[in-house]
Amino acid sequence: MTSDFLNAHHRHLRDADYLFSALHLANADHLYGMAAECGLKRLMIAFGMKLRRADGAPEGREDREHADKVWVRYETYQSGHVQGLQYGLPSSTPFGDWNASQRYAQEQCFDHLRVEQHRAAAHIVRDLVKNAERAGLV
Repeated sequence: MTSDFLNAHHRHLRDADYLFSALHLANADHLYGMAAECGLKRLMIAFGMKLRRADGAPEGREDREHADKVWVRYETYQSGHVQGLQYGLPSSTPFGDWNASQRYAQEQCFDHLRVEQHRAAAHIVRDLVKNAERAGLV
């Protein structure tokens, strides 16, 4: 099975929004991070990130990161691409307090404010992806 970062971005974001509206904050938070990661990786591909043929995963180990690190890694590709200037992110990562292993955490660890910050960031990525789709970049 090969990676489809664009499809994963859309479905993780859709499911995260559904869970957020139902106040299932822990799982919504996890999926907001995954949605942002997948959207940024799809843009990174458009900006030159290489993928492994066998499984579609990023070739470089430094590109196989989750939302907490890919936000910063994205800039490497975005800033080095002619069209990349149109796809910038806020400089500080809103996912600095997010980690994929938090999917094992107690639900009480997730408050509305924390998840709302990750939701807003995932929606920033969504807007970049939508713009790239309209431009035929992805």
